[in-house]
Amino acid sequence: MPQQGGQSSKSSSSFHFVAGLGSGVFGAVLLQPFDLLKTRVQQQHSGPHSIRSAIRDIARSPNAIAAFWRGTVPSALRTGMGSAIYFTTLNTIRQQAAALTVTTTTTATATAAGSAAHTNRPSSSALPRLSNTTNLLSGAFARAFAGFILMPLTVIKVRYESSMYSYRSVVGAARDIYRVDRIPGFFAGFGATAMRDAPYAGLYVVSYEQFKKRLGHLYGPDPLASNHTSGAGMASSVSATINFSSGALAGATCSFISNPFDAVKTRIQLQPHVYRNMFHACQMMVTQEGIRSLYDGLALRMTRKAISSALAWMLYEELIRRAESTWQRDISGHV
Repeated sequence: MPQQGGQSSKSSSSFHFVAGLGSGVFGAVLLQPFDLLKTRVQQQHSGPHSIRSAIRDIARSPNAIAAFWRGTVPSALRTGMGSAIYFTTLNTIRQQAAALTVTTTTTATATAAGSAAHTNRPSSSALPRLSNTTNLLSGAFARAFAGFILMPLTVIKVRYESSMYSYRSVVGAARDIYRVDRIPGFFAGFGATAMRDAPYAGLYVVSYEQFKKRLGHLYGPDPLASNHTSGAGMASSVSATINFSSGALAGATCSFISNPFDAVKTRIQLQPHVYRNMFHACQMMVTQEGIRSLYDGLALRMTRKAISSALAWMLYEELIRRAESTWQRDISGHV
């Protein structure tokens, strides 16, 4: 029996890693033009900070289609591996938190049983249900951890997308960054990135779970929900719709809140010798260009984040649900 438990834990981690990798790569490739445009809009110091002018500049390239997907390789590597690390870390933290919650509430079984009629309802979630505080902290820590590991790829991606550099390859970009700035160059803007990503991810997990709960309540109790594993009694198409909608709403909301940090991060990563740190960059941008500069690329980022988050979390939860149900059937068949 202990061996089975260890195998289950190992398999579950593998599921989360692969599901996160797949959903991250898919979203990164599909939405790369939004990311490219956002970088081009945020890099501007003067002149019109407009999406239209950025589109015109890119469209003038000899191969316009390829130009809009410039930087796809570093973006897919960063987002794919980042999502894999993030979702695996997040799952590990949430599973441990869920286990602690179960341990501390075993004495309240009678109370829990009395409220079962309220909590036993269809759910679109394939993940543990935790408190808002736990979701906030777990999301923030997992994103900061993944962001630190993937920071070199983030810097390469931003430089590669920018028109300020004419890198021909990812390797060439890495060599140039190392030649000029050495190892610290690969971590330029990490402070602003962490300030953007950690609160964003924490708020995102909280918002996502709350939107799922609210949207799930619209479907009301289901007579099939007596078998209450995660998502029981809810059709796959319905749960996918709820997860997609929740991901989009949470992504758009949190993108608006964290956009100033994203704008500052882009400036530091493009010109680390001009913008020394997050506070210096913010002061220069506001003084020279006004508060509006902190919201450059907002529409693009909100659109991209809403779609990418919706796709990533919907695919992630559906892959986890299907993989674990298939694996459980296989285990049951061998018992």
